[in-house]
Amino acid sequence: MSECTFCRIVAGDLEAQVVMDEPDVVAFLDTRPLFAGHTLLVPRRHVPTVPDLPAEIAGAFWSAGQRLAAAIPEALGAQGTFMAVNNVVSQSVPHLHLHVVPRTKGDGLRGFFWPRTSYSGDEAGAAAASIRTALGG
Repeated sequence: MSECTFCRIVAGDLEAQVVMDEPDVVAFLDTRPLFAGHTLLVPRRHVPTVPDLPAEIAGAFWSAGQRLAAAIPEALGAQGTFMAVNNVVSQSVPHLHLHVVPRTKGDGLRGFFWPRTSYSGDEAGAAAASIRTALGG
């Protein structure tokens, strides 16, 4: 789908800080992160929502999410992660994506108030490289 932002990233038509590139899934840094290292995991093929996720790639999708949840705290010195999926409502891009956000006690994130920030300099590149290393890549 040429009009889908995430399909364009998967196809290499839009630049992104990719941290995972596998046959069924791709993960990259969110350009408007809650915290540095905020990662989005997407199916390689266009899938709008969780109910649309084909069974044959569901295992790969959720397994990749688990690996990101383990790698991100290791890579960035966080204590854990927050993981979320929106289906239609609050889904800014209509392509299934799992948010994996590094968390540390006292980081200020409360409930569903998500104060977005932006990266400066090579902060995104450094975070992406750390996550790739923690994933074994």
